[in-house]
Amino acid sequence: MSFSDWINSSYPNPGIDGQWGWLHITVLIFCIGLIVAFALIFRKRSLKTRKIVLWCLVGTILFFEITRRIINLVKMNGGGNFNDYLYTLLPRPWCAIACWSLIIATVFNKKFLYNFASMTSLLCALVFFAYLGAGFNNQYILFENLYSIVTHSLLLVTSISLITLKFTKFEYKNIWKEGICLAVILAYVFLEIYGLKIESDPMYFMPGNDVMDIFGVGYSTYLAIYIIFVIIYFNIFYLIDDRKNVVARFKHKNNVDNDEESKKSYEIIKNVLNNKLT
Repeated sequence: MSFSDWINSSYPNPGIDGQWGWLHITVLIFCIGLIVAFALIFRKRSLKTRKIVLWCLVGTILFFEITRRIINLVKMNGGGNFNDYLYTLLPRPWCAIACWSLIIATVFNKKFLYNFASMTSLLCALVFFAYLGAGFNNQYILFENLYSIVTHSLLLVTSISLITLKFTKFEYKNIWKEGICLAVILAYVFLEIYGLKIESDPMYFMPGNDVMDIFGVGYSTYLAIYIIFVIIYFNIFYLIDDRKNVVARFKHKNNVDNDEESKKSYEIIKNVLNNKLT
């Protein structure tokens, strides 16, 4: 195998059942080790130090994203139409969109962007390590496999590190900002599917996708499960991080309800006594 074969991923690379093989488990353990190490070492360090760690992680993602595009552009050798270039240059699957969400969040340094990037990146990473579509499922680790393994591993490490290194703050009062981010991503995805026609199902909610086949259910049932899962998944972050406000609001509501019940009971007793006296 020559370097050209490796970098262009053109060497014959038969598929194997790589899921939960030694490499898969080793990479996952290594990612968990990095997450724990970053949290223990850098959690209480200055913001500047924590940002350096974040930029190292995101910079590695950016390196692989740009390198992959350069390689694919070189392989095109000036051929192809406008859509071919869009297919090569734009982030298409959800995982690639999550990579660029992390990059954008780090560049603009806004908490709501960190929140959204962390949630969506973690979901993509968990799906990848639970159900592999690329990376570990070939005999050789060519560049395309390396790109897939590294970027998904960095999605896992960076998404959790954003939380442990205190870049995120999930509050229900600001959830509308992350909601706008999700709406923008959905609009972009529909543009890819119906407008640009460069990807058939970036977020795995269209009919006939692989995940739906695993569940073995009809599309309407799958879509309902998909929507419910996404709502529950995104709410978990707020229920954990904003739990004090959630509990306080719940207690306040109970107190208000109890006050109303007390007033009603008092009025009933008062009316009964008045009726007896008259």
